[in-house]
Amino acid sequence: MTDSSPHHPGIHDGELTGRRALVTGGTRGTGAAIVDRLTQAGAQVAFTARSAPAGQVSDLFVQADAGTKTGADTVVQHVLDRLGGVDILIHCAGADGQQHVPLLNQAEEIWQLVMDVNLLGPARLDRELVPGMVERGHGAVIHISSLARSMPSANRVPYGSAKAALTHYSKGLASEVALSGVRVNSVTPGFIESDWGRSFVSNIADSAGLNYEDARQQLIQAIGIPLGRPSRPKEVAELVAFLVSDRASSIVGAEYVIDGGTKPTV
Repeated sequence: MTDSSPHHPGIHDGELTGRRALVTGGTRGTGAAIVDRLTQAGAQVAFTARSAPAGQVSDLFVQADAGTKTGADTVVQHVLDRLGGVDILIHCAGADGQQHVPLLNQAEEIWQLVMDVNLLGPARLDRELVPGMVERGHGAVIHISSLARSMPSANRVPYGSAKAALTHYSKGLASEVALSGVRVNSVTPGFIESDWGRSFVSNIADSAGLNYEDARQQLIQAIGIPLGRPSRPKEVAELVAFLVSDRASSIVGAEYVIDGGTKPTV
């Protein structure tokens, strides 16, 4: 199916005008798509990542590792200096440690890394930025989780465990701040055909002696995606944009799975 429109019909351009946003992991893949979509909807969007993107960079970008206390402090100060606070906070930064070995061989530093980036980083930023939303009586927070949280995968249990904890945390925070006008929800993608996803397919192709398309189809079948293709970063971004808009004003503490039907349970 070909989509010739600049984005799927959802929230309109300008609908988020006047809103200030922060997106972590915002330089590539799903994070970059979210930055673009919120900007298109009229929001003023600051974004952060551990590595700076190539080429000219917006002054709303800050290079920092939000998975560390120092990095999180840097991001918060940047947002306060440039925007004076945020109305929308999207936690898209993630790390799986890239140590794909049996669980009992996972190194201590890998466990610490995935917990720092996937759980403690979002918690630190929320702790500093959500109180401002509470004071103003409005705001929206989205935690990007992963299907790995409920479908333990060989060699990626630390990552899945961190995302499971993030989803639990997101639900708890939602209950605490909802009465103050701040809505917290989580979005749980399955396999996304992002830069990382394409690189993953390419590695499979190289190791198995397959061309890219055959390796891609083999992976789709192995994962079991009823839709027959991975989700796309723009599709996740459209869902996020809807959830932070006033159209979703009664959606609180929800988890939205966007996986092409991969998750087999109810």
